[in-house]
Amino acid sequence: MELYQLTAHELGRLIKDRKASAVEITGSLLDRIEKLDSSLESYITVCKEESLKRAQSVQDKIDRDGPVSPLAGIPMALKDNICTMGIKTTCASKMLENFVPPYDATVVKKLYNSDAILLGKLNMDEFAMGGSTENSFFKQTKNPWDLERVPGGSSGGAAASVAAHESIFSLGSDTGGSIRQPASFCGTVGLKPTYGAVSRFGLVAFASSLDQIGPLTKDITDCALVLNAICGYDSMDSTSVKTDYPDYTKALVNDVKGMKIGIPRDYLGEGLNPDVKRAVLDAAETFRRLGAEVEEFPLPITEYAIPAYYLIACAEASSNLARYDGIKYGYRAEKFTDLLDLYRQTRSEGFGNEVKRRIMLGTYALSSGYYDAYYKKALQVKTLIKKGFDEAFEKYDMVIGPTSPTTAFKIGEKAENPLEMYLVDIYTVSVNIAGLPGLVVPCGKDANGLPIGLQMIGKPFSESTLLRAGYTFEQNTEFHKNKAEI
Repeated sequence: MELYQLTAHELGRLIKDRKASAVEITGSLLDRIEKLDSSLESYITVCKEESLKRAQSVQDKIDRDGPVSPLAGIPMALKDNICTMGIKTTCASKMLENFVPPYDATVVKKLYNSDAILLGKLNMDEFAMGGSTENSFFKQTKNPWDLERVPGGSSGGAAASVAAHESIFSLGSDTGGSIRQPASFCGTVGLKPTYGAVSRFGLVAFASSLDQIGPLTKDITDCALVLNAICGYDSMDSTSVKTDYPDYTKALVNDVKGMKIGIPRDYLGEGLNPDVKRAVLDAAETFRRLGAEVEEFPLPITEYAIPAYYLIACAEASSNLARYDGIKYGYRAEKFTDLLDLYRQTRSEGFGNEVKRRIMLGTYALSSGYYDAYYKKALQVKTLIKKGFDEAFEKYDMVIGPTSPTTAFKIGEKAENPLEMYLVDIYTVSVNIAGLPGLVVPCGKDANGLPIGLQMIGKPFSESTLLRAGYTFEQNTEFHKNKAEI
């Protein structure tokens, strides 16, 4: 087996036993990227020289002191909306095509402190707005399982790079399913942590009350290792939560006996692909067989999640993206008549269609006369969605269901129908609205051989419960061993 095919914990063992070096492993990944990425198009920026230089520096440190962190010498990649000092951070937009941040995001600093090695920055939907990575200004990332299909979005490059062994792990961001849906489409593990558990300092904002950074990995063990490295309180992020964060590797126990698991009946109704439904119900049966109590329950608020989410997210996007005006940084129109025209031309030329659509929707919802009818009402629905989950968690340790109504769809299939694209998020957005953690693990394949992901949802800061359940599922099934052949 090639080095790039191994997990972070397997590579960590080889580094510790002096059977492989950080330089060898990084070189193996860079060769893989060079060979594959012209057809896969996961990366916007590859930091070849910097990553080899850092790998040598990390290896020298390991030779001197031994690997201090489980991620020492492990190559990783970042979604291109996470700021990296001295390395372009474009958000896959013309607006930030040449933006080089003067600082690192907190998660980047934490990974550097763990001696992980940055391979490059990954393609995404522009400003994280989309569910297919078709909205990137630069390129169209393909799904490693079928190059004619989307990898999901908005963290499509992050999921595809892990599935195709172009990175050992990656970080994405999740505002309404942007880590979990591509993880499901590409057959990887994806975790959206509890809101406030991972610092958002240095994440380019889309919807600040919903955005969360999280890992995409090859298995649950790697997910726990990466979460250990990136979680924790950060004074630079006012929404960061000061609490005791456990060692998540202690949750890697093969046991769900006595665990109470609920499946929302509303997640299994109309619009759900039969193959996806079967895989989810089979997964429920696996948990039952392993000693968990599993039952269906009503969660009627589900049908209001999509409209509430798109009102809240677009309103916040309208506010957050107002800073891109052609004055301070980013793209500036060359031809304009006055200041107002400069704003108009810069934003017309710098943003893509989906970003413009969401800015207009959000500005409309926040405008005088419509605020109470739309935005305020959406916030009231947000409270009801949170209440619905709170009631469920009085009875259940965890809620499971599908991640997406379908498996990966063909490139261009939904591109002309925004409403159809938005409905792909029906099972994921409520997790962000309620600030909950959500974990996706591979649980089957459809008739076309495309991966299906099982979504596990927990109460706030119950990542350990989700990881334990995910680890148990992984140890008793073979789905995580199925890899894209590319």
